[in-house]
Amino acid sequence: MGLPSTRAAFSALLEDSAEDLYESAPCGYLSTLMDGTIAKVNATLLGWLGLTRDEVVGRMHFSDLLTVGGKLYHETHFAPLLRMQGHLGGIALDMRTAQGAKLPVLVTSTVKTSDDGEPLLIRTTVFDATDRRAYERELLRARRVAEEARAQAEADRERLREALAVLQQSLLPAALPHIPGVETACHYHTASPIELGGDFYDLFPVDDDKRFAFFLGDVCGKGPQAAALTSLTRYTLRAAALHASDPVANLRILNTVLLDRYTGDDPRYCTAVVGLLERSGNTVDVHLASGGHPPALVVRGDGGVEYLSTQGGMLVGALPAPQFVEVHVTLRPGDTLLLYTDGITEARTGPDRELYGYEALEAFAAGLAPAGPRRLVDALTGLLRGFGDGLDDDTALLAIGLPAHTDTESENQA
Repeated sequence: MGLPSTRAAFSALLEDSAEDLYESAPCGYLSTLMDGTIAKVNATLLGWLGLTRDEVVGRMHFSDLLTVGGKLYHETHFAPLLRMQGHLGGIALDMRTAQGAKLPVLVTSTVKTSDDGEPLLIRTTVFDATDRRAYERELLRARRVAEEARAQAEADRERLREALAVLQQSLLPAALPHIPGVETACHYHTASPIELGGDFYDLFPVDDDKRFAFFLGDVCGKGPQAAALTSLTRYTLRAAALHASDPVANLRILNTVLLDRYTGDDPRYCTAVVGLLERSGNTVDVHLASGGHPPALVVRGDGGVEYLSTQGGMLVGALPAPQFVEVHVTLRPGDTLLLYTDGITEARTGPDRELYGYEALEAFAAGLAPAGPRRLVDALTGLLRGFGDGLDDDTALLAIGLPAHTDTESENQA
């Protein structure tokens, strides 16, 4: 029985007049004459500004509701554009409340015209943009924080690069020694400026500059642990070579040291080639031993190129009694011995990112033959740079050779 009366009461609540909707709208409304005089304004906007209708209607212009900056923008940009275009939407302005506070708003204005096209008045809708402005300020603050964080991160990375470069250099000889009548060259290519590599090399006299020992190798892993292993390996081999002039014995000493130092669940190993060279008249005799390392390459003075096979040599530090393979070679005038780490042969090339490989390295060297150590290392340095992001491992190069003309003593180059 009470259902019809309930519906009638509910319908009465929904029957708001157009004037009520205008006055209590969630946004501000005002109408102005073409000169800007305010002719009508709703209660919402008056409430935001803290003004009464008698203070505003017929007494103030729209520009009077704006801040100094907003008034300047209105006179120089907003009003002229509105006259030309007849409509402007979503313009950010700042209004001034009766208490002097700033109210950020978004304004949309439309010129109403007569039937014959004459402009009569301007109707403006005002949206409170306080929350939006706060959001924009927060975005700007967050952007500044992010930019500062990026700048700090870049500064930290630069300091890290500098520190790692210094540490990397401490694991390599500052310069190669001068060997009368012998030319040498070396290069270390760092694949990542923010990661320590594990490649190493050295060349040094073992007895009154008559004989020289050398080695080159690559430890497993990267980073601080690899650096610690590199340091241990390098100084162990150097001490072993000064104690005994047998490259195989040197590798066995290193193997014992690594097995003793790295035990349990964290084994550490490396590949290495150790050599002893001795000048004999117009030639240099080289005795090499390899532990799992890529074969040395000889570029002959007559244009030939050959690998010194050390197949069967095992990793150093992986087994208690590994096999190490030795080989002898004689360098004559114009010959160059090249030692390298596998960063160069394992580089990725071409659209299919295929391994560069040993055949390509041999062909590259053959294209340079005959080539002295400096020319060979310079060419390989350019090759490494050309790999770009296809080179993801460090590469060490050490070249030893006799100048083609032995009557002129060549300066040692490093």
